[in-house]
Amino acid sequence: MNARRLIPTATIAGAVTLGLVALSACSSSDAATKKSGNKLAVTASFYPMQFLAERIGGDHVSVTTLTKPGVEPHDLELNPRQVAQLGEADVILYLKGIQPAVDEAITQSGVKNTVDATSLTTLEKHGTEVGHSHEGGHADGHTAEESHPAGEEGSLDGKDPHIWLDPVKYAEVAKGVGASLEKADPDNSATYQKNTDALVKQLGGLDTAFKQGLADTTTKTFITTHAAFGYLAERYGLTQEAIAGLDPESEPSPARVKELETIAEHDKVGTVFFETLASDKTAKTIAADSGLKTDVLDPLEGITDKSKGDDYIEVMNSNLAALQKALGAK
Repeated sequence: MNARRLIPTATIAGAVTLGLVALSACSSSDAATKKSGNKLAVTASFYPMQFLAERIGGDHVSVTTLTKPGVEPHDLELNPRQVAQLGEADVILYLKGIQPAVDEAITQSGVKNTVDATSLTTLEKHGTEVGHSHEGGHADGHTAEESHPAGEEGSLDGKDPHIWLDPVKYAEVAKGVGASLEKADPDNSATYQKNTDALVKQLGGLDTAFKQGLADTTTKTFITTHAAFGYLAERYGLTQEAIAGLDPESEPSPARVKELETIAEHDKVGTVFFETLASDKTAKTIAADSGLKTDVLDPLEGITDKSKGDDYIEVMNSNLAALQKALGAK
């Protein structure tokens, strides 16, 4: 817990009303005035925000995540203690619209330094369950789903929140997070800038690896559990065909399942991807009915023992290898 608060942690955790927590946070919400040799207390909503905080903040931050490993972030509900902990943060990093419970709690927390990742880059619409056109292909790199959003997530009006799966957009978010940490803790701004530059460079290398690794493939179409990879597909000239919508728990219609079987045959799709934090039942059923293989394409909403890598960079490289294999990279 953050030892710099005037109200002890035990008192806050035991408070029966959110108002006491919010009052405590508001009375000391300027992080620059709270620094007294201790680490900056950063609360991240889920793994992609946690990774940025840890890599950019380094030894100068203490990072807490609201979404524990193995928990599907879209369905997160906060307990009273987590809500209280929000009020103790110096900086909160989150992605508006993907976790409604978190959005509401942040509004009530009274913390001044809140950073919404969606404000640091441009969001776009990527949907699912649309007619798949085979006319003219997708040479411009745009997915078939782009102009026909089929689901909404949070309050984003159908815009796709999965910006972290595009290394270029993620780098934009990283720059914004770095600037926010510099503002909250100017005494260590040089370190934050250095760490931001290093991470942006690494993400640039990841972008190059995806461009080169997916430049020449037998097919450009991949089937995945839910529509998390719209930005990645658009960035690298692929077509995402999702079984479900932006919400990984939504069920596909029988017509959509039949359509996917047709797409798989027409576009020479050999693999159906599933993910680590959501059910793989539908993906495996479609694969079995169509004689296709299955593999993992990780949306990186959390790191667990099942993840093919220990952090964002490693798992993204595993995703690249899986796509290269499935798409027939030459």
